[in-house]
Amino acid sequence: MKMEHPTPMQWQFSQRAQQLQSSVIREILKVTVRPEVISFAGGLPSPATFPVERMQAAFDKVLSQQGKVALQYGPTDGYGPLREWIAQSLSTADAKILPEQVLMVSGSQQGLDLLAKVLVDEGSKVLVETPSYLGALQAFSVYRPEFVSVPGDEHGLLPDQVAAIGQGARMLYSLPNFQNPTGRTLPLERRLALVEACARLGLPLIEDDPYGALSYRGEPLPRMLNMNPQGVIYMGSFSKVLTPGIRLGYVVAPVPLIRKLEQAKQAADLHTAQLTQMVVHEVIKDGFLDQHIPTIRKLYSDQCQAMLDALEEFFPAGVTWTKPAGGMFLWLTLPKHIDSMKLLDEAIADLVAFVPGAPFYANEAEHNTLRLSFVTVPPEKIREGVAKLGKLIASKL
Repeated sequence: MKMEHPTPMQWQFSQRAQQLQSSVIREILKVTVRPEVISFAGGLPSPATFPVERMQAAFDKVLSQQGKVALQYGPTDGYGPLREWIAQSLSTADAKILPEQVLMVSGSQQGLDLLAKVLVDEGSKVLVETPSYLGALQAFSVYRPEFVSVPGDEHGLLPDQVAAIGQGARMLYSLPNFQNPTGRTLPLERRLALVEACARLGLPLIEDDPYGALSYRGEPLPRMLNMNPQGVIYMGSFSKVLTPGIRLGYVVAPVPLIRKLEQAKQAADLHTAQLTQMVVHEVIKDGFLDQHIPTIRKLYSDQCQAMLDALEEFFPAGVTWTKPAGGMFLWLTLPKHIDSMKLLDEAIADLVAFVPGAPFYANEAEHNTLRLSFVTVPPEKIREGVAKLGKLIASKL
């Protein structure tokens, strides 16, 4: 029996829900899905890199040979053989990583949420880079921390500043390799200094590394995880080296923290899909990534160079940009009087899009900054889009 005139529900949202905000990037992507728009906005991997046939064959094999296991509930910490593979791939002669230190998560974004859930109370100090990854700021902000911005320069955050501002903080979040949004890389000496500074403070250091494999010049710098496995929380992902659609990432940390994260994950989703974990293990177990990743590096390197060449040709004096050695992003700094958020509306009207820089700042946003992603745009379109942006910016000088 149905009520004839039900009273509209007046939803009483929690204080936490009331402060939730949509991602600026996701909102921009709603506008830029039109094929005529040249979009440098998305942080999406290139679909040209997705190993579709390899994934299809792995799905077929797993389902035909282990279907009843793959389609069943699985352990919260993840599929054992995949965790073993990850532990072995991260181990060095001086720092062995154990499978018990690995927790599989439903994309790195879930890892960020779980870490904040178990480490952060309302008002807790959380140290972040300047600027920092927008998705991390979103995940952490739900738990109402006090964000403290660590000063940095073109090479990343400054470790000597951590001692002065890190006392009593719950964690420090960093992306040392080809950072999102800037593309910058933390030098080896700063990694060592940062690990040491955090160890002295007893400050958990999160090393988020989704782009580390995407070095244009070969292997990336050493992981901070291997410098101090007891003090560094490492986050990895298969989104950038296989496909983001499988939503598969992992957290590596000391066992006591992993157990607490596991309890939080049980409350969130019980476990990450067993099927996708088994498929990914089937794809990578025999060394496929050693052949596949170099093709991604080559594609991204070529498109990055196409964008750098176009910036040199079409952008006016007074604009500066990073020159990344890997990853997916460039970071631009405009003259102080140009607000990139206002610039975006005009750019979209001219059928080109980017992400304004302000949302990437936890505190004291710099409105004359913006992020460009080049990996999903072919070189000829990169040149066309950069030319349009350069002309638009020049008109503001």
